Amino acid sequence: MNISTHKKSLTLSIVSPVYEAVAIVPHLVMKIKEAMQPIGIKFEIVLVDDGSQDNSWGAIASACASHAEVRGVKLSRNFGQHYAITAGLEKAKGDVVVLMDCDLQDDPEYISALLDKYYEGNEIVFTKRMKRKHTAIKSLASKLFNLCFTFLSDGRYDIDSGSLTLFSSRVKNEFLKLKEKDRLYIQILKWLGFRSTTIEVDHRRRFSGETSYSFVKLFSLAVQGWTSHSTKLLRMSIYSGAFLAIVALIAAIYIIIMKFINNYQAGWASIIVVILFSTGIIQFSLGILGIYIGKTFEQSKNRPLYIIEEIVNE
Repeated sequence: MNISTHKKSLTLSIVSPVYEAVAIVPHLVMKIKEAMQPIGIKFEIVLVDDGSQDNSWGAIASACASHAEVRGVKLSRNFGQHYAITAGLEKAKGDVVVLMDCDLQDDPEYISALLDKYYEGNEIVFTKRMKRKHTAIKSLASKLFNLCFTFLSDGRYDIDSGSLTLFSSRVKNEFLKLKEKDRLYIQILKWLGFRSTTIEVDHRRRFSGETSYSFVKLFSLAVQGWTSHSTKLLRMSIYSGAFLAIVALIAAIYIIIMKFINNYQAGWASIIVVILFSTGIIQFSLGILGIYIGKTFEQSKNRPLYIIEEIVNE
């Protein structure tokens, strides 16, 4: 790739959160360095250990000792992928940042294509995954999450959006200004605005090990997404309450009319059904309200998003 003198002065930070990936780390570093060699710009690799229980931190520390470009950040415990990403961005020093998962399902070779779009004037470059290589259960769970997110959120969500993303240091700084606890970074980047584009990438099978996202974790992430980026669930509870009130009014009018026409006596079964239905709607609405109140409570604690235990090659 031909790069002008101005482009050669660019510095790039590649940030990757790591969790239970001791076997992947050496290959991740090697693949990134191979991809960066023909590009010819200065870069750093920021690996964030999100409280792994295996020896992932040992692998990161070893990579730091062997490669001057690698910097390691160790969190004090498992805070979650999106918090680990935030920690990595906080320590990234480059003019441009590339975020990527550590599992090598997104090939580092696409960094060159991401940079090409950045040179065209885009401050954010998203990716769209073609032919996803997840397990059947993970694929089904992901599709359900994406469909529900699109329905319950206030914006359109592309079910094939990839984790591999590039953005400028200006976008990074604006991202870091946001201190909310729920941090689905793709949605935050879209909310920030700025000129953006999307490229297509091939999705490969995970290099080693199993994903840490179980069905329960995906469901929890879905609830977090629905309630963090939209108030539609609250509006739905209002609509369901209004609908129930209309149904109750119609039923009352019907019973009164039938009472005068043929001395109709309402049965216990119909009354119990109405009570159970209305109680269910009330409990559902209270649950939704409780989630939003709980989020407000958590945010009001003003705790740090993460705690860094150790940094190597800072």
